[in-house]
Amino acid sequence: MSESSPKKTLYLIDGHAQFFRAYHAIRSGLSSPVTNEPTNMTFGFVGMLLKVLREYKPDYLAVVIDVSGDKESFRSQIYPEYKANREEPPSDLRPQIDRCLEILKQMHVPVLGVEGVEADDVIATVVRRLEKKHPELAIRIVSRDKDLSQLLSEHVQLFDVHKDVAVTAAEIFETPGLEPRHVQDVLTLMGDKVDNVPGIAGIGPKTAGQLMVQYGTIENLYAHIEEIKGKKRENLEKGKEGIAISRQLIALKCDVDVPFEVEEAKVEVQSLPVEELTETFRQLGFHRHQDELRAIVLGTNGQAAGEVEKSSAPGVSTAVKTVETKPARDDGFAESLFGGGVAESLPARAADSAGYECIKDRKALEKFIKEIRKAGFVAIDTETDGLEPVSANLCGVCMSVKTGTGVYVPTRSQEQTSHMDTATVMELLKPVLEDGKVRKIGHNLKFDMNVLRKHGAQVKGELFDTMIASYVVDSSRSSHGMDALALALLSYNCIPIDELIGKGAKQKGFDEVPLDRATCYAAEDADITLRLYDLLSKQVDVMRLRKLFEEVEMPLVSVLADMEFNGIKVDPDELDRQGEKLNAKITELKRTIAESSPVPFNPDSPKQLAAVLFNKPGDDPPGLGIKSLKRGKTGPSTDVEVLEKLASDPTVDSPLPAMIVEYRQMTKLVNTYLVALKDAINPVTKRVHAKFNQTVAATGRLSSSDPNLQNIPIRTDIGREIRRAFVAEEGKVLITADYSQIELRLLAHLSDDPALITAFEKGEDIHTAVAAQIFGVPAEQVTSGQRNSAKMVNFGIIYGITAFGLARRLGKDVTNEDAAKIIADYKKRFSRIDWFLDQCVQQAIQRGYVETILGRRRAVPQVHARNPQERALGERVAINSVVQGSAADLIKLAMINLHRELPAKFPEAKLVIQIHDELVYEAPKKKAEAVKEFVVDHMQKAMSLKVPLVVESAWSTNWIDAK
Repeated sequence: MSESSPKKTLYLIDGHAQFFRAYHAIRSGLSSPVTNEPTNMTFGFVGMLLKVLREYKPDYLAVVIDVSGDKESFRSQIYPEYKANREEPPSDLRPQIDRCLEILKQMHVPVLGVEGVEADDVIATVVRRLEKKHPELAIRIVSRDKDLSQLLSEHVQLFDVHKDVAVTAAEIFETPGLEPRHVQDVLTLMGDKVDNVPGIAGIGPKTAGQLMVQYGTIENLYAHIEEIKGKKRENLEKGKEGIAISRQLIALKCDVDVPFEVEEAKVEVQSLPVEELTETFRQLGFHRHQDELRAIVLGTNGQAAGEVEKSSAPGVSTAVKTVETKPARDDGFAESLFGGGVAESLPARAADSAGYECIKDRKALEKFIKEIRKAGFVAIDTETDGLEPVSANLCGVCMSVKTGTGVYVPTRSQEQTSHMDTATVMELLKPVLEDGKVRKIGHNLKFDMNVLRKHGAQVKGELFDTMIASYVVDSSRSSHGMDALALALLSYNCIPIDELIGKGAKQKGFDEVPLDRATCYAAEDADITLRLYDLLSKQVDVMRLRKLFEEVEMPLVSVLADMEFNGIKVDPDELDRQGEKLNAKITELKRTIAESSPVPFNPDSPKQLAAVLFNKPGDDPPGLGIKSLKRGKTGPSTDVEVLEKLASDPTVDSPLPAMIVEYRQMTKLVNTYLVALKDAINPVTKRVHAKFNQTVAATGRLSSSDPNLQNIPIRTDIGREIRRAFVAEEGKVLITADYSQIELRLLAHLSDDPALITAFEKGEDIHTAVAAQIFGVPAEQVTSGQRNSAKMVNFGIIYGITAFGLARRLGKDVTNEDAAKIIADYKKRFSRIDWFLDQCVQQAIQRGYVETILGRRRAVPQVHARNPQERALGERVAINSVVQGSAADLIKLAMINLHRELPAKFPEAKLVIQIHDELVYEAPKKKAEAVKEFVVDHMQKAMSLKVPLVVESAWSTNWIDAK
């Protein structure tokens, strides 16, 4: 290599440092839509890896990890207390590390690790060895670990890939003049609380750094100890005996036996196994990473990704050293549920087979209808030109009565003259669709039922929805979509809809897709639905969930289909009136905010707001000098929790935090509700047809979307006013019926607590009654503060409230100790409740899941976590899932019973909204009182409990007044 040639660069990634950074940088809760495994850390780590390849184009790349436990290295043998106080890592971290190692193996990135030493020692050995053997090589260690700053030199950098900067020892220790030669002594003096390295008491990184810049070495420091004054000298003299052991723990080993040559880590991105990695990313739900991977490879040599994959050369040329990674995993969900025999493997894509047919004429369709009647069932799906059933046009119907086969009956296409029209197809299909003797199988049947209803056919007969079956079997699965289930349970890749209609502005309608391609896609939908039915129907029985499925969840599909089809009328003029009022208030509030700020700023900018709140008056820009409460990724946090704390803090004399809270509330009302609601009004029906979803909330509750009616604010007067825009048709009214304190009533029933049951039986104010019990005073002497405390505990106990959480809710005058006593007194007075809560947790521990009053299951793996915080979360989930899930069971039963019985007596009464424990019906005004009584009666009789069910009901021409 000539001197003018650019240096080749080796990137050594500090594996576990990047694992932990990714884990904490990205919120938990992300999971694969296919395997259900946690993915937040995996997503972040892979993103970092792709960034290195894309932006820095390393010549060589390797990852170094710890393969010994915290107490299994040579340092723990020297000093048994080394890392002894470290908590166990979160239980969802280990499987993600395994998954990252699998991906690295797929990419042929070498992973280095040696038993008995730590990753830092392996890095140190590799760096020092390569400095001697390849002095022309530039080495970048991807880490900010202060220990590794010992290795910095002319050829070695410590590189923060997330901030795109190389960091020096002086920057890490915030000490000008500090050099890498000082680092070992700095670390020895300061010690390490995380790793339990003793160090010198009272000596932090800055002090240690300043001492080493001044004296050069620890030995020279002690030689001039008389120059050090006061407590610092006292601590140095007292800790001198421990210096030797601390230095031994801090020192990096540079002679580890690591079988590694740099050429083994050569990067050849044009030879990466694109299709294999893309499939892995698809399973994990990493859509962005798929595109990024292809762009990286394509940018190398201009080949298409498919052509790149054909290269036989390895992508990065070596395998894992001294670390065994697991083979590509089977889907854990499928294995646990189906005993390892997930399903017979399908061909790569069944659409390539001859089993799919396009039916274009009457004779062929009549023949297939005979096959349906003979089979007694049909898997059915619809293709449309939109996602709103009440307005979408039918493009075709796909059906199957035998796995491996499927038919597509087009009704709208670019080849319109080659097949039947919508009217003809529906005329032929209507009798069999409305035949109660033919079972209808579908995936998200609610959508198809409403599409077919709009086109003249009411789907009748026994229903089986494979999406609902998946949810009943495993409510915690992150996706119950057909493509995800097909991949997870059938090992089958469905044709992505994007392949047919594209994305974004260039997306076309399904009726523009050529018929041959449309047939493959549509018939596949029906075929895969039938295969999922065969599998999931058996699993519903195996798990003894058939009764819940057939008597609750499947009847509910028809209830929700009707409710969505009905929709509710929303007055756009009222939304505009409220919008005008709120925008005027927002304008005035912005003016007041500007007057209260030391400099003009944009209240919608968190960064500018943080500067105004937390900068000092003399800073640029000047601020109010308020002390920040917590930090986010980019600086001091200005989230609602911080702002509310500042607003209630008597030491903060500025009204700005409170005004920003109010400003955010009002702008959210305008943008999220008033504007979104008006946009959601269907131009034909003049009503909002929101979706109500059965398969989203793991507790069994329904959720709402497009728009989310369940999130309309009700805690503030301004928020509640939005309900005024929801109105009844002329001559009709809205009837609301809301279960009173349903979760507390269920808690009384499930726990069989005599004191709580008695209070409900007597019809007492439950919060006053509980306060009287807790504080040991007569009910008439309960103060408002005591009642408020009892109310907070009553509602909080279901969610596993802590003393800290209760103290925060009750305000600044209540300490954690006060709150702890309130909770302890509560549990003492209502001992059966405490017993019941413990039973919920024990069931989760023993069975791995908890059950609601109707037998609905929810898996709670967190209760087995070694991490205390995660385990505590699991315990709260176990309790909440039983109580809240039982409340969901109750409201669903009430909805089903009313759906079955209300039409016979009041055919014009229609369910239009469900909001957790509340139902809203629309009915003729002259029948309002009778309908109200009928609804209340059936809701109160929906379930027989040990305490009375109470329903509060009212009616009016709009929603807000029907309360």
